[in-house]
Amino acid sequence: MSGDELKARALRHLARREHSRAELAKKLAPYGEDAAIATVLDRMQELGLLSDRRFAECYVRSRAERLGRRRLEHELAQRGIDPEGIEDALAAELGGGEVERARLLWQKKFGLTAEDRKEWARQARFLTARGFSADVVRKVLKEPFDESA
Repeated sequence: MSGDELKARALRHLARREHSRAELAKKLAPYGEDAAIATVLDRMQELGLLSDRRFAECYVRSRAERLGRRRLEHELAQRGIDPEGIEDALAAELGGGEVERARLLWQKKFGLTAEDRKEWARQARFLTARGFSADVVRKVLKEPFDESA
């Protein structure tokens, strides 16, 4: 596939949504040589059409309401964003309201405090799976059934 065809394919992907460089390279891999893909992606970055920073900020903004910091970090790393870019995007989009975001998510899903140990564990697992830290989960659930403490 020629460079123009690769460029057109990349632009179609970018027209749908933001992509990280690694994601776009992976999507273009079946259609061209690595060197040709790198050239197209370099040119797109020069023109401002492709930006890992912009992708990371958009990704965090769209998922921050439902996911915790740890899960967002993991998903951005899987999409090829460097650690510094991840930290910048999280700082720019999340601020410091991790407990408040977890509390809103918990309220939307459950709304009532756990009546027993089993329900407390279920709520804790839900928040943990969404990427909230154990400290945040304890604050949201107010540790009513933690006998080890």
